[in-house]
Amino acid sequence: MDHLDKFNRRYNFLSKLSAALFYSIAVAVALNFFWTPGHMYSSGITGFAQLINTVSERYLPFTLSTSIMYFVLNFPLFILAWVKIGHKFTFFTIVAVVLGSIMMHVIQPLHMDLDPVVCAIFGATINGIGTGFALKNGISTGGLDIIGIVIRQKTGISYGKFNIFINLIIIAAAGFMFGWTRALYSALTIFINGRVIDAVYTQHKKMQVMIVTQHPQHIIDGIQNKMHRGITILHDAEGAYSHIEKTVLITIIDRYDMYDIRQIVQKADPYAFMSVSEVEKVYGRFKEQEIV
Repeated sequence: MDHLDKFNRRYNFLSKLSAALFYSIAVAVALNFFWTPGHMYSSGITGFAQLINTVSERYLPFTLSTSIMYFVLNFPLFILAWVKIGHKFTFFTIVAVVLGSIMMHVIQPLHMDLDPVVCAIFGATINGIGTGFALKNGISTGGLDIIGIVIRQKTGISYGKFNIFINLIIIAAAGFMFGWTRALYSALTIFINGRVIDAVYTQHKKMQVMIVTQHPQHIIDGIQNKMHRGITILHDAEGAYSHIEKTVLITIIDRYDMYDIRQIVQKADPYAFMSVSEVEKVYGRFKEQEIV
């Protein structure tokens, strides 16, 4: 089991690094191949980095590149994440942002005359896939993700209104800089980007897990110690083939918990049967998993 745990930890580490690299390439391609030629802005910190780049080009004697500002704007958020969220989470966030900044510099912009709608759709789709893939593998891409997590932890509410407010500022800036037609395309970019992220990233969704086992207490202890989840216990279940008495455990988890619960069940009872289904809504007491 120790060898299996080591393999799983290494695999998890490498998958996160691969996701960070994939995201960095995706955001660089979206920015330099589509958004910059199309004169439109992304959402969040990337959009603000683009905005500062545009302002410096027009009104300052020097130019602040988007790649550098992308890192600089994220830097204070690294400190916030390290203190308020978790060290492992912050480490992979730094990796994703640093790789993203490097790729934005390495992958040079294309000088093509593309239709703005094409730039909006393709840029948003590519970036949305990269961001969603990163989130699905348990890493953050920095920026408003960090602020949103801290707000949710402190207040228990969504940061959606704050996110909308930030993006409205970016859209307004696009209107003043490039005209309101470009602002419309920036809004289209932000909308498509969000929808693609939602389609790829399902970690925020709740899952119902049903476990049929002969060793319920070991699994219960593991879930409650590691994940602090409530569990419903159904006694006196019987397997139709073996006619052995079993116990059924039912719990609700975040998709983020899937790796942990699989390891807990496999370690406690390798022969346990586990089924997972997506849950539309959860009512009652449900504790969000802490991020480390």
